[in-house]
Amino acid sequence: MTNTILVLGATGNVGSQVVKGLVEAGANVRAAVRSLQKAAALKSDKVSLAEFDTEKPETFDTTFADVEKVFLITTLIPNLVEVQTNLVAAAKKAGVKHIVKLSGMGAEIEPGVTMTRWHRAVEKAIEASGMSYTFVRPNGFMQNYSNFSGQTIKAQNAFYLPMGDGKVSHIDVRDIASVAAVALTQDGHAGKAYEVTGPTAISNAEIAEIISTVVGRKIDSVDVPEDTARQEMQKSGMPDSLVDANLELYGIYKAGYAAEVTSVVEQVTGKKAISFEQFAQDSVAAFK
Repeated sequence: MTNTILVLGATGNVGSQVVKGLVEAGANVRAAVRSLQKAAALKSDKVSLAEFDTEKPETFDTTFADVEKVFLITTLIPNLVEVQTNLVAAAKKAGVKHIVKLSGMGAEIEPGVTMTRWHRAVEKAIEASGMSYTFVRPNGFMQNYSNFSGQTIKAQNAFYLPMGDGKVSHIDVRDIASVAAVALTQDGHAGKAYEVTGPTAISNAEIAEIISTVVGRKIDSVDVPEDTARQEMQKSGMPDSLVDANLELYGIYKAGYAAEVTSVVEQVTGKKAISFEQFAQDSVAAFK
């Protein structure tokens, strides 16, 4: 396929939506996946699959070969900077022209927090590469509530987070993907850094009310102490460096520093950002 766009993390929350958006835009997509068999449903006349593993450099050359643009994303890992910088080098080596990187809101702020410092380090590597780029910097994902709190909402009618009454302008991953797809398929987005948010900043108490309305029963938001949150994350097997980074981010949320609302989603895509109410309705199965 010519003019191919490579989507890393193509089966993930954001990556799968980027693939969908690119197909709708008529683009030729190469979806990078760990298992060709498990990702077989992605394949179509517009989507080819590439078996790819960030821990296996021998998969890089074939994955990046003859690719014009790349959507760069990996899971949140302690060595994110090293892994993503290696991917930037692989893209440069392959002659990629443009990278759209999923970053983090506030990545340009110094000294920032751990997660944003990681993302900014990769952004700087991209800037130094000579390739054209667009940075998509989202706030917290609405889908974190369905993916990580859905089970306790179902079983205990509650979710537990160390965020107090801090308001956050959470964004739906579908909107993140829409912005990325536009940046990958349309002109005018090179050199831009887009801070993307949902349409309003809301607290966990407000989120509990919204989910309560959608599921038809009372859901509580429980503000847990940081030590309790740390213990739960450690019990799940999360590395200490990620536990620390997550708690640092929760502290930012609790202090109200993630409440900024931007209109970037509408400016870039022409569509209003998805509300938490709409997200909750669309995700009701995760909460019931």
